[in-house]
Amino acid sequence: MLPPRAIAVKDASIVKIAVEPLSSDYQPQLIEFDQKQPLASIISDLCTNWNIPDCENYSLKFTEQTNAGFVTEKNRTDVKNGSVLKISFSATKTVNDYLEIFRAGILIEQTKCLQSLSNLSSDLTFAIEFINKSGLDLLIKMIEDEKCSGERLEFALKSFVELMDHGTVSWGILSDVFINRNIAFINPSPTFLSHHIIESSLSILENIVQNSPRRTLVEHSVTFETLLKLLREPSPIIQQNTIALVNALFMQMNEGKRRVIASTFSTKQYRSVILDSCVINAQNRTEMAHQLSVLQSLTLGMLEPRMNDRNVDADAQEKIKELRRIAFESEGIDHDASSTGPRRQGQQTQQHYKKLGFKYDVNPVQDFAESSLLALDCMIYFARNQTQHYTKVVHENSCRLDEYECPFGRTSIELVKILCDILRIGEDLPAGEDQFHPLFFTHDHPFEEFFCVCIVALNRTWKDMRATNEDFSKVFDVVREQIVRSLATRPRDFENFKIRMAELSYAKITEMRQQERTAREECESTASAIVSLKEKLRPEIMSLIREQRLGFLVEGTRFSKFTRGSRSKDKFWYVRLSPNHKVLHYGDCDEKAVPTLDELKSEVRVNDMKQLLVNKECPHVKEIKANRSGKPTTLFSIAFDIGGEQKTLDFVAPDDITFNYWIDGISCLLEKEMISKQMDEDFETLLSVEIKLRLLDTEGVDISKDAPEIPPEPEDYEFNFEG
Repeated sequence: MLPPRAIAVKDASIVKIAVEPLSSDYQPQLIEFDQKQPLASIISDLCTNWNIPDCENYSLKFTEQTNAGFVTEKNRTDVKNGSVLKISFSATKTVNDYLEIFRAGILIEQTKCLQSLSNLSSDLTFAIEFINKSGLDLLIKMIEDEKCSGERLEFALKSFVELMDHGTVSWGILSDVFINRNIAFINPSPTFLSHHIIESSLSILENIVQNSPRRTLVEHSVTFETLLKLLREPSPIIQQNTIALVNALFMQMNEGKRRVIASTFSTKQYRSVILDSCVINAQNRTEMAHQLSVLQSLTLGMLEPRMNDRNVDADAQEKIKELRRIAFESEGIDHDASSTGPRRQGQQTQQHYKKLGFKYDVNPVQDFAESSLLALDCMIYFARNQTQHYTKVVHENSCRLDEYECPFGRTSIELVKILCDILRIGEDLPAGEDQFHPLFFTHDHPFEEFFCVCIVALNRTWKDMRATNEDFSKVFDVVREQIVRSLATRPRDFENFKIRMAELSYAKITEMRQQERTAREECESTASAIVSLKEKLRPEIMSLIREQRLGFLVEGTRFSKFTRGSRSKDKFWYVRLSPNHKVLHYGDCDEKAVPTLDELKSEVRVNDMKQLLVNKECPHVKEIKANRSGKPTTLFSIAFDIGGEQKTLDFVAPDDITFNYWIDGISCLLEKEMISKQMDEDFETLLSVEIKLRLLDTEGVDISKDAPEIPPEPEDYEFNFEG
């Protein structure tokens, strides 16, 4: 009998990898990479096998397309089975060699060196070494030099942007000479400049405006004509960075200068360029869509002071009188109290204000003192610019019975409140928001024009509903739904928006609501048979939701990176679950590509996961900057244990749906209950559908709320069955 074989226990800390040499003079090596062995020792063994001296001058580097940085003690866990690394000069030696070339002053060698530097600067290890050796100071002086031009300047600027993007150096170190030099690059010049130079300079100026006390230099030097020229450039990156610079200036300037920017960019000359170039490019570029969303939010945000203003001054009172004059001028208005008497004139005025639909017809000033002057601005705009529609709305309602009258004044004030709420005026955008409405870039006064379309639609809906004053809130529920659903189709201009609003008539909304109501009534049935069926279906539906959540994690999600609590532009990372639900893979990516599992070199095993942390529980909640409404509510972290060391993987979800799906999926992996609100909604929806399908055969049958009565027992159980 043969003795039993000893089973070899595989050491999880050892992975098999390939290492490429510096040149083709050497053969690649296949080695066992021991995570417990110091990197210096591994490199020494490799150099010995290749007979390479001075092993301290060498390092290992990754070779992936999304990760070509140096292997360090901090990131060595990213080395997995099958990884391909390469031996190269260390960051220290590379930096010393570059600095020696820079100081030698040979332009051809400097250009080659800068080209290589622009690629290496994205690596944090190299960047820190370069900055610590005063390389950044040397780079700044090089850019400040008027003799620096062409490819040499292009690569120097790109390298500077990459180095500063790590956030280890303050933007306050830059001199006026450096800032003015970058301003000169984006200003009109007879000298041709590479679009790469302009792209980098725009990015630099944006960061200076946001993070440097010398931002006023940029504010005073960058003109609207320059920005318009840049927006007309064919390069999408130049357009994107120009919008980003405009947003940065917008956020840092005082209210007076903000109004100048808002009014300038609302003119047809600027709007047409944004609509014809930037909006089209935003369809394929997430960052462009985000910047346009920010610009739209900032522009509409200029209405916030007026939205909160309740001080009815002399100008506002004149506007109220003008509303009356435009509406009833054809009927004749007594301006001279001496001819008719003050009493009769007062009665006529009160009667007109009542027909206009003000709550306080004696003194309409009180209506706006309780709401806002933004509503008055919209009403007077409607009266002045669409006089025919305005008089039609007013006179149609004044001819109706009092109970069916749609009060123009009250409805206008309430409509403006709803429009501000839908467009989130006065609120900060959530991180990564990329939803904007192209129609707001098609008019000099987009909000007022938006109001004009909606007030006409509201009057039509009121008429279709045969509404009375008691139906005031019901009408606005319908109108709000019409507006939200119409905007969801992303109409290109206000004409398309009008068409969408007309299609979503009250009859259509009623039909949609009736379908939802029917489903809800069936789902909320209290019949014992239905309740019993619901309990029976619950495990099956929960299993289906769990399967969908895990499928979403397997498909993966692209998340934005955050630096110093703020969203990093054009920096993303991708996370996805392995098909066997055992490993969570993650790594860097660009904004379009969907990396495969093999391209995501970092991983966390599900068995190592210990806990799911949400929002305030997350360790990175203190790093994320708060907006006016507080901290973002889409933060979550995965706590895991590797080698006894507690770590977390921190996320900021781009939206609520992604947040809910991920926390549910992680809960499933941890074998815990799903906790999101979306889970409850999905469960109710699926349960409703399943119940309806199960009850198709019982249509028209009255289902009793009580269980059927059990019949009495038979006299005996001696049944006879003849086959």
